[in-house]
Amino acid sequence: MILLPLVGSIINLIFGSKFPKGLIHTISCGAAGLSFIHAIFAFFKLTSFPDHERVITVNLYSWILSGDFSVNISFLYDPLSAVMSLVVTGVGFLIYIYSIGYMHHDPYYHRYFSFLNLFSFSMLTLVLADNFLLLYVGWELVGLCSYFLIGYWFHKESAAQAGKKAFITNRIGDFGFALGIVFIFLNFGTLNYLDVFKNAPDILVLGGSTAIWITLLLFVGATGKSAQIPLHVWLPDAMEGPTPVSALIHAATMVTAGVYMVARCSHLFILAPQSMLVVAGIGVATAIFAASIGLVQNDIKRVLAYSTVSQLGYMFLGVGVGAFAAGIFHLVTHSFFKALLFLCAGSVMHSLSDELDMQKMGGLRKKLPITFITFTVGGAALCGIPLFSGFFSKDEILWKAFSSPYGNSWLWAIGVIAAGLTAFYTSRLIFNIFFGESRVDPKVEKHIHESPRVMTIPLILLAILAFIGGYIGIPHALGGHNFIEEFLSPSFPGEEEMEAVAHHSSSLEIGFMFISIIIIAIGIALAYIFYIKRRDIPKKLANQMKPVYLTLKNKYYIDELYDYCIIKPVQNLAQSLYATFDMKVIDGVVNGVANFFYDLGGITRKLQTGRCSTYFFAMLVGAVFILGMLSYYLYLK
Repeated sequence: MILLPLVGSIINLIFGSKFPKGLIHTISCGAAGLSFIHAIFAFFKLTSFPDHERVITVNLYSWILSGDFSVNISFLYDPLSAVMSLVVTGVGFLIYIYSIGYMHHDPYYHRYFSFLNLFSFSMLTLVLADNFLLLYVGWELVGLCSYFLIGYWFHKESAAQAGKKAFITNRIGDFGFALGIVFIFLNFGTLNYLDVFKNAPDILVLGGSTAIWITLLLFVGATGKSAQIPLHVWLPDAMEGPTPVSALIHAATMVTAGVYMVARCSHLFILAPQSMLVVAGIGVATAIFAASIGLVQNDIKRVLAYSTVSQLGYMFLGVGVGAFAAGIFHLVTHSFFKALLFLCAGSVMHSLSDELDMQKMGGLRKKLPITFITFTVGGAALCGIPLFSGFFSKDEILWKAFSSPYGNSWLWAIGVIAAGLTAFYTSRLIFNIFFGESRVDPKVEKHIHESPRVMTIPLILLAILAFIGGYIGIPHALGGHNFIEEFLSPSFPGEEEMEAVAHHSSSLEIGFMFISIIIIAIGIALAYIFYIKRRDIPKKLANQMKPVYLTLKNKYYIDELYDYCIIKPVQNLAQSLYATFDMKVIDGVVNGVANFFYDLGGITRKLQTGRCSTYFFAMLVGAVFILGMLSYYLYLK
């Protein structure tokens, strides 16, 4: 499962420039497809075991051995890693297929598919590692692949800058993550998951400072990788990469690594309730913060990017209130509908000569029927409309945000408001692209066409998953069976006890569900009025509430704040150090030594006249001097 993508990456990277495109994508997609097949077989093998014996460890070899400390290259396959590996390989494989059509004319075709395979290898290493050090290797490798793919079109200044922004922002989070791992080693003497989690209740005190520091440092890494406040700024700019990259890395897989890591470390987080409150608080704040920005953005990929940041906030809200299974459930459904929405956006761009501004679209539902239907399905799932996958997973998180011992009514209320905003900006996106009069450039409109089958078939399959994916977690209040929560329960501590402590009636849960549905319906209705019936209203509101509009349009000026408070001072300090310490001290010493020997050489160079008479005279003077010294020495003796 892990090695096949790596082999595909190496082959295409070394020999791909000489291969025809058909062979390049056959190797890459074949490796991804076979990896997915292995993931399916591994999943069914795991389910054949009894519930509490579903742990498979594969030890390849000893990596580091120093005294009592040892780290192996070994992998852990349990219900959590099984779900994650199915998402990475399954959704990834469909995006690979889509990329054949989307990237067909790219001159660096082999490089693109090589990077995709390398990313899959890195992500599988991350989710299947059985120790924190190997997890960190996969963590850094997916960050490196993200840098490669965001800046894939490196000849564009904006893409190059976006790649650097993502890389540097993630280094901040990764530094905290690394410190967390160091703290774990200092307290446990090992980095193996099973040993750490088994001994955590004995070594860490519930609510103690050590547990809080470890979990908060780990969460700093999660805020960087999963684009949460305050390290969220890199993800919207990451849309400079190819659209399938946005779907694979920045919607379905890499950005969920932080959620996975917190869920994996659930045994540590439940020993630090204060840290869990921070996780839930940052998550719900990010959810409503990013959703509000999405209300006024016109770039369709940026709307989806802020939507991703917001939905990741929901996942952290889930794991932060102790509903780890609910957080992973939303991770799974989100990978279906958000990957679908990004690929649909790519299909729209493909037909409109890479146009991204929704204000220059409209009336495309008849010209792009498959894209329209699949986009609408993905949008319905994102909104949380009943019967679609997002409804089941998002509502599960909202309910747990209220009913969990770690939750409260404020977390639920903010989450519900964010859900209403999500419904509004998602509907706004669909109405502006597919409904109303066409605002497409006449030159472009002549060439509008549906995407080829190699792109539409993955859309259809993802749309099916976006619709039915939620049925693996039908809540008990609706008379269903939450299969994914039951499957994941052995990986998480205390979920059964939490249910017992926070017992509420099914009627109350259904009541909260109806409130959520009503708020979502209001969001959709307002978008319908604003962008179908009365398109003049948004402009009037923007003029009447100009400060608010500009604040949202400019993303709360966070980038400008960072630029003013951090980036510019660091650049000015660097320039000052360059002009003083670097030029005068470092270069001064080096150049001073060089100048000394240069001047010395200038003096001794004058002795080299090139005249034999001068040399003979110098030899005579030297000989006389030496004889004189010898004579003087003999005289004294």
